[in-house]
Amino acid sequence: MIRKFLSILLFLIIPGLGWAQLVNIESKRMQTDSIKFALNADFSFDYTNNDGTQVNEIDGTLTTQVKSKDLKKTYLLLGNYQLIDTDGNSLQKSWFLHGRFNYKFNNLLRLESFLQGQYNELLVVKQRNLVGVGLRVKWMDRKYFNGYAGNSYMYEIEYSDKAESTEYNHRNSTYISLSYFPESGRFSIANTFYYQPLYKNFKDYRLLEQFRLDIPLAKWFKVFALYNYYFDSKTPLNTNEYTSNLNIGVGISL
Repeated sequence: MIRKFLSILLFLIIPGLGWAQLVNIESKRMQTDSIKFALNADFSFDYTNNDGTQVNEIDGTLTTQVKSKDLKKTYLLLGNYQLIDTDGNSLQKSWFLHGRFNYKFNNLLRLESFLQGQYNELLVVKQRNLVGVGLRVKWMDRKYFNGYAGNSYMYEIEYSDKAESTEYNHRNSTYISLSYFPESGRFSIANTFYYQPLYKNFKDYRLLEQFRLDIPLAKWFKVFALYNYYFDSKTPLNTNEYTSNLNIGVGISL
């Protein structure tokens, strides 16, 4: 039943895939080793400097994670929607949808495959569709710290209305993350770094650095703060593009 539901949902996602930034899926994972179903909703307001343009955003994200009976298979689905106000102009929108499958070989190694869509009316790459597969390694497992690293192959399609172009790219994606969970449980912090170069030209790459602070106020309720820095070394207009983002919000977990 779960597989049928996921297949239908991913089929609905495919036709409209888009959003023009590198998305940190690592921050959306739910580290629940023995819980088969988890649901999380985040709501936030954030301020963004988008290539020098000041942007205010209202943001909502819904994430669902389902595990198999043997806890080896994990299905992650998430969707995000934003309303954007840019220097007094009319409201614009951005969104992304992501589906991911994770198979656990052992405590160290996992296989991952994913499908993602992104859309943003403000950036040069207005719409991006991608699919990928790779490996994920747990490189640190301590009492208060855990760390993951991954490497994947991605095939992506990028559409830019500003450049009037559509590009078909083969890209590598590498990430490393480190999280700290103190014994008090009063807060947790996580830092993630992504690097995504083209296979045919390593000078054409994307970077994402994200720092996240979570402060739980109850088992089901938390406040959080995020700082993101995104850089694209080469857009379809042969320019570079960056986004820095400060995000503060609340989260509800079931």
